[in-house]
Amino acid sequence: MAPPKKYPDELRSRAVRLYRESEPKPVIRRLAEQLGVHPEALRNWIRQDEADRGQRGDRPTTIESEELRWLRRENAELKRANEILKSASAFFAAELDPTRRRS
Repeated sequence: MAPPKKYPDELRSRAVRLYRESEPKPVIRRLAEQLGVHPEALRNWIRQDEADRGQRGDRPTTIESEELRWLRRENAELKRANEILKSASAFFAAELDPTRRRS
């Protein structure tokens, strides 16, 4: 389970919108101080927004990140199921082996 977010989504979207709509672009550090958020948090929010808008190619979009997270979770579940099936297969193969002695 993910830890709770430090900043509410409304603050995040408002901060990104303020940066995006400002001309000239404000200094991120100053804007972060005015909003009461960590400058790196604001910088990451802006980068993610740019990726979501197709303006950056160096990071995945939010949708791609969510899909990757979902696929990794599904992959882990399938690996666990596969291990259970392997164990069950080995167990039943041993039970059905006519050369195996029963005590």
